[in-house]
Amino acid sequence: MPQEPAERRVVVTGPPRRTRRSSGYYRPRTEIDEQTTLGHTYVRSLMRIQLRTGLTVFAVLALLIGPLPLVFAAAPDARRLEWAVLGFGLYPPLVLLARWYVRRAERNERDFVRLVEDR
Repeated sequence: MPQEPAERRVVVTGPPRRTRRSSGYYRPRTEIDEQTTLGHTYVRSLMRIQLRTGLTVFAVLALLIGPLPLVFAAAPDARRLEWAVLGFGLYPPLVLLARWYVRRAERNERDFVRLVEDR
């Protein structure tokens, strides 16, 4: 009894028969990935708000620490006061300022992700 050759399967490739239906709204993530003008605007707005947050922290820090040399120069005999202010007085505001900055930066990024994610 002769054996029949096995049937060969032929795979035909071509354009997909079904195409995705475009939804009625634009997708910001696509705009960013394709580096369009609108995507550039989205990223620039995130960078601008992060810069504004950083400059706010810098301004508060400058107002907090900037006048200290003048205060210390006005009271030359208060060496212990200087060390107390530098060692204990500045630490809590710096920690609070750092916490505020991190929370604000994370909130900015979370808002940006919510903006560009598919809803």
